[in-house]
Amino acid sequence: MMKGEAGRMQHSDKPKQEGHIWGSMKRTAFILGSGLLLLVAFWNSVTWHLQRFWGASGYFWQAQWERLLSTFEGKEWALYIIGATQVPVLFFWAFNGLLLVVDTTGKPNFISRYRIQVGKNEPVDAEKLRQSVRTVLFNQCVISLPMLVFLYPILKLRGDPCRRELPTFHWFLLELAIFTLIEEVLFYYSHRLLHHPAFYKKIHKKHHEWTAPIGVISLYAHPIEHVVSNMLPVMVGPLIMGSHLSSITTWFSLALITTTISHCGYHLPFLPSPEFHDYHHLKFNQCYGVLGVLDHLHGTDTVFKQTKAYERHILLLGFTPLSESIPDALKKME
Repeated sequence: MMKGEAGRMQHSDKPKQEGHIWGSMKRTAFILGSGLLLLVAFWNSVTWHLQRFWGASGYFWQAQWERLLSTFEGKEWALYIIGATQVPVLFFWAFNGLLLVVDTTGKPNFISRYRIQVGKNEPVDAEKLRQSVRTVLFNQCVISLPMLVFLYPILKLRGDPCRRELPTFHWFLLELAIFTLIEEVLFYYSHRLLHHPAFYKKIHKKHHEWTAPIGVISLYAHPIEHVVSNMLPVMVGPLIMGSHLSSITTWFSLALITTTISHCGYHLPFLPSPEFHDYHHLKFNQCYGVLGVLDHLHGTDTVFKQTKAYERHILLLGFTPLSESIPDALKKME
């Protein structure tokens, strides 16, 4: 009797599972289809206005680029090294330098009002910070730099990254869109893989030592993780597209600034919301991606969506901290 009931239950579960899969496929198709329609609807009008600005300044940038090429004539590899490694790193440390002043001194005081995890890193642990900075510098100098140097001859096979003509504005926007999608896919699945018990304790746990992250620890990771989950997701896009150095430099700089914001620990006005990834550091098993698209499709943001952090996961367009305008629910008196 029990076997029969179990068999009926298993048999009845199959249509439910098939329905669930079919429903997920329909939701995926709806999201991607809607996104495509919106892109088509707004692409021409938005890019028309931006192209007017680009057209006015394009000749200026082309002239500056040609001047650089003539300066580095015969040494284009050096120009590539500066553009692909030094410029993004300069942006990274300039931005993180400002954040570290706040993290270590607590000044200016008004910034603390925007802290996501109140009471954490006030001030940041000095020894823990020094260890993290050493690891970040190691990853940048010993891992990132050789990888990007090795990328140069491969890019040359796809199209010279230091070619004379700059990309058009429309092509540059298309590249950024493709880079972002590729990063979302590669980062989500590599990141989720690193949370598997076989890899988490030996590799990814290092990054999660910071349950309340700060900006500089965006690159604080085990060397294997830095290669697989930090570097490859941002390198593959330019490699596939055979991108110009100008696109590569802009993309790498944006990627470093974006990941810094995601880890900074402050939900600051007029900057992208870091609530999504900050919650991942707090809870570990939610919010694996960058954009959140794959988390939505795979259901790895369901708990996050039930929290105040999700309500605050918006662009802050004023100066009132979201922790004040959307306060935590008061605990019931026992």
